[in-house]
Amino acid sequence: MKPTILTCAVTGTFPTRAHNPALPVTPQEIADSCIGAAKAGAAICHIHVRDPQSGVPSMKLEYYREVMQRIRASGTDLIINLTTGPGGRFIPSDDEPAKAAPGTLLTTPEIRTEHVVELKPEICTLDLNTMWFGGGAVINTPRNLRVMAERMYAAGVKPEIEAFDTGDLVMAQDLIADGTIKLPALFQIVTGVKYGMPSTPETMQLAKSLLPKDCEWAAFGAGRHAFTMLAQAFILGGHCRIGMEDTVHLSRGVPAPSNAALVEKGVTIIENLGGKIATVEEARSILQLKPRKA
Repeated sequence: MKPTILTCAVTGTFPTRAHNPALPVTPQEIADSCIGAAKAGAAICHIHVRDPQSGVPSMKLEYYREVMQRIRASGTDLIINLTTGPGGRFIPSDDEPAKAAPGTLLTTPEIRTEHVVELKPEICTLDLNTMWFGGGAVINTPRNLRVMAERMYAAGVKPEIEAFDTGDLVMAQDLIADGTIKLPALFQIVTGVKYGMPSTPETMQLAKSLLPKDCEWAAFGAGRHAFTMLAQAFILGGHCRIGMEDTVHLSRGVPAPSNAALVEKGVTIIENLGGKIATVEEARSILQLKPRKA
């Protein structure tokens, strides 16, 4: 059995401090949370950024840069995975659905990948979903996905292909066939998002069966099934993810004091099931990433 890579998704876009006061918001808090998660056993941290004052999701390059600089300056060896999800949301106006309502963030693939091209993390996400998600429509057209993927590969960054529904995995096969996605690919199966794949063993087994051969994959469950889906991913031979983007609770009714605490519980589950947590060096080898220069 190969080691299991554990990713920590430290803040996301939907949780707020009203849900959990320990949620990291500022670049320093996000960086510190990544460092804590790494010390607890995470080999990868998946990173969104937020406006430091309001806490709302942001796409500002300066925030991503500060987070990365703080992590690197700490001397912590960690695979950084930057999101490219923000910028895909469209909220239709009630009276004129073709016009955007306030809260729409839909923008170009070039803007959505600006921070990836500039900062060159080892991994970044490539979301394949077009769906109703959290009060708005997320739109990822095949054309935009091709532009984003081309920019990622040109920057030397490995895309983590995010699949929210079975149709996303069918699209992935087409994107592999036309050369947009290069093999061996890395997939993340997302369950628990309303109107996407539910967090059930049957769904995860189905999603796994639709993956291309010879790829690495991970999976997670958003919300109350976060830890049960972590165990399910491990049992099916995948890698795992946990973090305050996915759940703000350590257990039912118990707020997580930190991302590190969530990672520690994830490590315990995997080890109790007979697994071994991958080191950062092992994760790079498994994912065929180049060794990072000191």
